[in-house]
Amino acid sequence: MNEGEIRAAGGLLYRRAARDGSGGVEVAIVHRPRYDDWSLPKGKLASGETDLEAALREVEEETGHTGRPGRSLGAVRYLRTSGGTTRPKVVSFWAMEVDGGSFAPGDEVDDLRWVSLDEAGSCLTHATDREVLDRFANPPREDPPARTAS
Repeated sequence: MNEGEIRAAGGLLYRRAARDGSGGVEVAIVHRPRYDDWSLPKGKLASGETDLEAALREVEEETGHTGRPGRSLGAVRYLRTSGGTTRPKVVSFWAMEVDGGSFAPGDEVDDLRWVSLDEAGSCLTHATDREVLDRFANPPREDPPARTAS
């Protein structure tokens, strides 16, 4: 870890979209009034917390929902300026299927929307969140097994 680096984690919370019968998914996006943006739920690691523990906690705090963690969606990196100081920030993400709960607005997050993958791409404010969404929607393809000579 770089000295001065801000560590954070979050989740792309999703649910099966049974309403339209397509078998698709909807993802949760949250509105943060402090920044007036639409984002994926995320936040800084607490002391002694692992990235995954922080991701699960932040998703529940910001959405009111618990999630079952699935595959890692990797990390995004960007510069964060606060109080006149600019520091690198690294946010690790996981795909999380919703496992229960309900949203209640608060000071940190005042709205939550369940949207299709296409809608999420046009609603998310930050390119880094759209990058995570793209990793979820387009997972890397595994190479086919190697053939053996017969």
